[in-house]
Amino acid sequence: MIRAIALAACLVSSAASAQQAQSGAIDHKMHMQMMSGQAAGEAVPTEPGQGAFAAIQEIVAILEADPDADWSRVDIDALRAHLVDMNAVTLAADVKSEPVAGGTRFLVTGSGAVHDSVRRMLKAHAAAMNGADGWRFDASDIDGGASLTVWPPAKDADKLRGLGFFGLMAQGMHHQRHHMMIARGEDPHP
Repeated sequence: MIRAIALAACLVSSAASAQQAQSGAIDHKMHMQMMSGQAAGEAVPTEPGQGAFAAIQEIVAILEADPDADWSRVDIDALRAHLVDMNAVTLAADVKSEPVAGGTRFLVTGSGAVHDSVRRMLKAHAAAMNGADGWRFDASDIDGGASLTVWPPAKDADKLRGLGFFGLMAQGMHHQRHHMMIARGEDPHP
């Protein structure tokens, strides 16, 4: 088996060298295949295996491609901490809802580190989304977590019900921009 792998590596290397000699340039796809031990034509996975890792990987690639990136301010650890908060709220928080005049109040709690993640996430989301498309958001601390009160325009009352807390937290494409700001060492909530 080891001999077969060694032979395949030699063949791939020889093919790359031959192609380079013919074209006068390196075939980057072939080079990457050689480096990864991948046979020509073999399917390559595109997912890195975990969502937070994928988000970090994507942002690192964007930063590396940006000649103006200020590496003295970049803070990937802060981005990771935010992604940990997102994970804790999404997977470990307890949510109860209660109607309020014209909207809904979500009571979001958790124990241990989830408690702090809930508070950070709800305050950040309320600040980012308040006023967007006529929706009003207010977050405040409660025992064990935070509350998020949401008042949509009257036409969106059913939408709020359908989204619920988790749909509401995922609403809007501000997350990606927010993550980029955190990674660049900028304040996403000035």
